[in-house]
Amino acid sequence: MVDFLNDLETTRGNGPSSRNIRLAAIKSFMHFMEYRVPSAMEQIRRTLAIPIKKTESRLVRHLTAEETQAILDAPDPSGWSGIRHRAMLHLCYAGALRVSELIGLHLDNLTFQPQANVLVHGKGRKERCLPLWKTTTTALRAWLAVRGGVPVPELFVSRRGQSLTRSGFEYILRKHVRTARRHCPSLATKRVSPHVLRHTCALTVLQATKDLRKVALWLGHAHLQTTEMYTRADPSVKLEVLESVMPPTLRSGRFKATDKLIASLTSGSFMRGGTVPK
Repeated sequence: MVDFLNDLETTRGNGPSSRNIRLAAIKSFMHFMEYRVPSAMEQIRRTLAIPIKKTESRLVRHLTAEETQAILDAPDPSGWSGIRHRAMLHLCYAGALRVSELIGLHLDNLTFQPQANVLVHGKGRKERCLPLWKTTTTALRAWLAVRGGVPVPELFVSRRGQSLTRSGFEYILRKHVRTARRHCPSLATKRVSPHVLRHTCALTVLQATKDLRKVALWLGHAHLQTTEMYTRADPSVKLEVLESVMPPTLRSGRFKATDKLIASLTSGSFMRGGTVPK
C-alpha cells in the first residue's frame, strides 16, 4: 500500500493533497472490511496506521461581489437556454451547492409556499432545507415556466429532456465566465469553478452573520472544523479583533544630531564613503 502511495507522487505526479484523498478512500474501504473479513485484520490495521502527509494550507478561492454579479448577469434570459442557465447559476451560488447537489435536485425538492425553499440532499445522505432569495425564486419560476412537461424528476434538464451531468454544468459555467470577463476584467486572473461559487456564498454568509455555525448549516458541514477555513479568508474577522485590542503606543521623541555627526557631514567624509560616528 505504501508503494502504491509513493507511486502516485513519483510516477503519476500527484501532490500530497491528491495522495491524502486516495488514502482516505482506502481507509474508508478498510473500515468497511474490518468487520466482514476478520482474517485480514492485521493487514487492515497496517493500512489504517499509514499517516497522511502534511499539505500547504491555502486560502479558499472566492470571488468579489462585482465578479459574482457579472457571472450571474452573463446568461441572456431571452431564450430557453439562457433562462435555464440563469436559474442554475443563481441557485448554485445562493445555496452554496455542490455540483452533485445541483444536478441531483428534483422538482419536488422545490417549494414556493408559504416560503420559497429548496430541499438539498448532501454528502452522507444528509439533508438541509435552504430558504431562497427573491431573485433566486424569480429565476426559478421563469425556468419552470419554460421547462415543459419533461417526464424526468430532475429540476434541470437538457434540450433532449435528459438530466444534466457534472461536466454539462461545468461547461455552462465556463461559457458564462468568458462572457462576464468582458464586463469584469478581474475575472481573467481567476479560475472559476462551481466550488468557487460555493466558497463565495460561504464567505458572504459569514460576513453577514459573523456566525460560523450558520455557515456550517448553510453548507451542510457535519463538523465546524471543516467550516473554519473560511475564517482565514475573511479579513473582516481579523478586523474585528484588531479593533477590539488596544494597540501598543509609539514612544514620542525628536531626532537630535550630535556634534560628531554634524562635523562628519560638514567635512564631507560621509559623502566620500566614510562611516557615520556613533
